[in-house]
Amino acid sequence: MDTTASELERLLTLRTQELQTELARARARYEHAACGLLAIDADLNVIEINQTALHWLGCQRAEVIGQPAAAMRLDDCSRAALVQHLTALRETGCAQPIEIKLLRRDGSHLPVQLTSCSVHDEQGRFVHSETALSDISERLTVEQRLGAHTRFLQTLTDRIPVRLAYYDKDLHCQFSNAAQAARYGKLPSDLLGSHLSEVVRPDLLPEIFQRVAAALNGHSQKFEAERTQSDGTRQFFEVHYIPDWECGAVQGIFIEVHDISERRHSEEFVLQANRDLEERVRERSAALFQSEQRYRLMVDAIQDYCIYFIDANGLVTEWTESAQRLHGHPRQQMLGRPYHCLLSNDNAGEDELDPDQVLRLAKAHGQWESRGWRLRDDGSRFWALTVLTALRDPGGELQGLSCITRDMTAAKSLEDVMNDLNRELEKRVAERTQQLVAANKDLDVFSHMVSHDLRAPLRHIGSFVSLLQEELGPSSDPLVLQYLGSTAKASKRMGCMIEGLLEYARLGRVALESQPVPLAPLIQGVISHLQPQTQGRTIEWVIEDDLPVVRGDAMLLAQVWGNLLDNAVKYTRARAVARIEVGWRVTPVGGRTFHIKDNGVGFDLEKAHSLFVMFQRQHHSMDFEGTGTGLALTQRIIERHGGRIWAESAPDQGCCFYFTLPFEGMDLTLSETALPELTF
Repeated sequence: MDTTASELERLLTLRTQELQTELARARARYEHAACGLLAIDADLNVIEINQTALHWLGCQRAEVIGQPAAAMRLDDCSRAALVQHLTALRETGCAQPIEIKLLRRDGSHLPVQLTSCSVHDEQGRFVHSETALSDISERLTVEQRLGAHTRFLQTLTDRIPVRLAYYDKDLHCQFSNAAQAARYGKLPSDLLGSHLSEVVRPDLLPEIFQRVAAALNGHSQKFEAERTQSDGTRQFFEVHYIPDWECGAVQGIFIEVHDISERRHSEEFVLQANRDLEERVRERSAALFQSEQRYRLMVDAIQDYCIYFIDANGLVTEWTESAQRLHGHPRQQMLGRPYHCLLSNDNAGEDELDPDQVLRLAKAHGQWESRGWRLRDDGSRFWALTVLTALRDPGGELQGLSCITRDMTAAKSLEDVMNDLNRELEKRVAERTQQLVAANKDLDVFSHMVSHDLRAPLRHIGSFVSLLQEELGPSSDPLVLQYLGSTAKASKRMGCMIEGLLEYARLGRVALESQPVPLAPLIQGVISHLQPQTQGRTIEWVIEDDLPVVRGDAMLLAQVWGNLLDNAVKYTRARAVARIEVGWRVTPVGGRTFHIKDNGVGFDLEKAHSLFVMFQRQHHSMDFEGTGTGLALTQRIIERHGGRIWAESAPDQGCCFYFTLPFEGMDLTLSETALPELTF
């Protein structure tokens, strides 16, 4: 009997030790589980917590046990969500998992997913919860990267003017770029999940669904469509339906829509232009027909866009199907290769820059365009426009570059044809110019001869009028003296007009003596020359200090400034305080624009059609003296220097004359040149 009791006691002790060992192992697994574990009673107090959760919180067990669950280190939003979760679990016995953030002792946050189940007693009353905390920081990081990649692709496709969309096999939209959504007055997010029939017009559904069905059966569709807008204008599109094959089955279709309206309208315009040209120049009908055929082929050969991506060093990181279709290179061949292997070396005379320089400019300015020849896999080449765009994250870090290439071979061929036509036109213009030059020479000779032949009779008229005035004396008939005075004035005026005509003719023959001319001292000399006309008047001269040094004929330029400033002094005579401004600026296309502005009587520009015509005046000679030759001479001098002249004015609002002089060589400072001696 004692032996049996001892054996039972030994077995019991052994079994107790085994159970304690298993309990210790279970406790260790509980304490160091991969997730945090805790139990919360009906009063929402923590009654149990494992070491993993304590480690995450950075707390001791005594700091948590017996404390309200809401007192754990949580932010306000997470604390409210936890209380709501535990309350629902206590009242209903179940609650959906929630995501909260634990606040560690070092101040950092740990995102966790909290999942709970309830424990009830025999009467079904809630006793406590069994709650698990799972670290979801890695999952959130992956989700953030996936979201960033999705936004990255959306941004890239939104930059493409081509309309892009993807529909699954049930014809529900899964992706749309901005161009596709804008077509229907929506945002890309508005189209997601919508059925294709919701955006297609009802009258077009039969035709569209027939092509969509063929694409879902694995047959790519490419067709052109014409649509009439609400305002009556016609638009033309090239549409592609491309099956999305996956695991041997079509899972959806890619839709590409290209607006080719400009191409079609250009084609119609060129066809009409060709017809008109054939009617005018029948002897060149064969050549024009061949040109028209080349242009037709060129328009039909316009290709689509393609896009691919490179890193900061110009190495291809992503090679899309569109790039493979345009260039012909397979994806495996292009990944990791420099993008300039797609560029042709034969770009002499074009605007193609060095590939490394294009890459640097795109990264510096955000975007850069280049044109030149591109290569295909078979060795052929095509003329293209490539736009490199730097892709940066919100922090400004460069993530890479996108390369959008458009086949512009047709446009290049059209440009060559137009250059041929321009050369022919320039040849005809040159021939006509030679005829005009010869006619102008004859006119100059005629003007010179007429002017010289008229001067001798005028001198006789003037001399005889003077002799008659001396002979008659001051006591003669006043009416006769008045007639003689009018004759003398007319003779003198006609002499001035002949002098002006001679000067105008001379300007067509004289050679320009080009030299550096500093304008500041030249204008001061002109103003000094005008002092006799300004005696007793108040004139405010406003002359810019930084007048430049120009290149031209000093004597002729002095005549230009003399004529224009003389006009400003003359036509401000009626003002109590006259104001004359002289200034200049650099024009965007090169050269300088000068202006002379006054507050004089002005004139009506709409009636001043002959402003720069010889002997034509805008005011009566009784009001303002003059022969009408100054502006004509001024215009001819400016044109001989490669510039042009115009005016802005209104009656009683003053006048402003503008004229341009082109750049010729580097600007010279006053210390580098001296003003030649001028005679005004």
